[in-house]
Amino acid sequence: MATDTTQCFKCKKYKKITYLCKGCSNEFCQTDLIEHRQLLNEQLDGIINDYDQFRQTINQHERNSQSDSLLMRQINEWERKSMQRIQQTADICRKTVLEQTKTFVHAIGKNFSQLSDQIKEMQKEEEYNEIDLNELRRKLKAMTDELNNPSTISLREDSQPFITQISVVVSENYNRQQIVAQFQTFKDRSKFRATGTVVAGGNGCGNQLNQLSCPTGISIDRKKNIFIADSGNNRVVEWRCCASVGEIIAGRNGRGKGTDQLKGPSDVIIDETNHLIIIADRQNGRVIRSSLDQNREHILIHNIDCYSVTMDKQGFLYVSDWKKSDVTRWKFGENHCELVASGDRSMREISQLDGPSFVFVDEDESVYVSDIRNHRVMKWNKNAREGIVVAGGNGNGINLNQLSYPRGLHISSCGEIYVTDYGNNRVMRWREGDLRGEVVVGGNGEGNKLNQLCEPEGLAFDLDGNLYVADGDNHRIMRFDRIF
Repeated sequence: MATDTTQCFKCKKYKKITYLCKGCSNEFCQTDLIEHRQLLNEQLDGIINDYDQFRQTINQHERNSQSDSLLMRQINEWERKSMQRIQQTADICRKTVLEQTKTFVHAIGKNFSQLSDQIKEMQKEEEYNEIDLNELRRKLKAMTDELNNPSTISLREDSQPFITQISVVVSENYNRQQIVAQFQTFKDRSKFRATGTVVAGGNGCGNQLNQLSCPTGISIDRKKNIFIADSGNNRVVEWRCCASVGEIIAGRNGRGKGTDQLKGPSDVIIDETNHLIIIADRQNGRVIRSSLDQNREHILIHNIDCYSVTMDKQGFLYVSDWKKSDVTRWKFGENHCELVASGDRSMREISQLDGPSFVFVDEDESVYVSDIRNHRVMKWNKNAREGIVVAGGNGNGINLNQLSYPRGLHISSCGEIYVTDYGNNRVMRWREGDLRGEVVVGGNGEGNKLNQLCEPEGLAFDLDGNLYVADGDNHRIMRFDRIF
């Protein structure tokens, strides 16, 4: 082999004359250099073809930019969901106005009849003077004014964002050639008073009507009446707004398996439209429907270790099963169910539940589950096969990126996740994608002061945005007023 020769990169032969390609830094003989250049030409032709296709894509976007871009579709979807939510709320308000107006008009009619009878009596006895006539005129005017402008029925506009707001943000950089548009959602910035008010119980653990025993799930109606799963007393109690005692509305005959008995109920929800409550009668392994009008109970689901129940806007019932570590969806009147969230060990570990407690379903029919023994909150989007972690998931702990045996759940209209952090005696707020949450109330150590909680369970909100917490081991329900 001559010392003045160089090996060709392609044919591996040593040649006296080779040519260096500055692009790949390899030496080629003349024959292989020609082939190498042809290959580069072919690659360039491919790139030119890709550029031509991209130009066609640009032209297509220019033609369709007014109606068919991804951002426009996102805006249209936001508009659809917002209008749907507004229409649903308007329908509820109209129904409430019609019902209350009917009651109101009936009451005025009753008063008017009594006044008419009084006038007839005065006319018959001829015992009246100017003062009596002026008083009759005043009462008639008062009833007329009240009928035309009722003082007991009005509209209230909540300052809390009702729908998620969006805006388009355009930033320009890279020599003004790159334009990025993004959606921004405004977070729920609600604050709550650190010191709460005892609104039910708080008189020690007991079974008197002014006492509770280890309350778990709670539900609030439009009148701010509280429905409480009084687990330790094997009953469900309705505690009317501002009342000093509760009323037993289910489980009147103590602990047992009868339809008029309960055994360790863990959750309750109210169906105001149908005047019903639905109870997770956990230790009896069943879900019960109870009529508020007729004091009658009916077993809906048998043989289930039900921890929590909730209902979506379509009227489907969702139940968490502690033993099976899953959540199922049920339709009234049917004996079969659909699995929507699971602890199936054949699934990826991230989607496995281990001790599901409270469940919440949002407006998009996404299912949220407090996963107790995994110390996290999971979310299953509608029809999703696997869930995602949206709060906690960093082991059992007290840091802001951790939870400890989470329980009660509520998802605000802005997508904020409220969860009772049972082991840390606090309520946390998270937003999907956040690395850590924030303490909303509690977090001041275990205790019975008004700024403390002790093993909190369920939570709920009233229409004014005030937060209610089942303060389990303090045997009371706390209300934390929202600060506007």
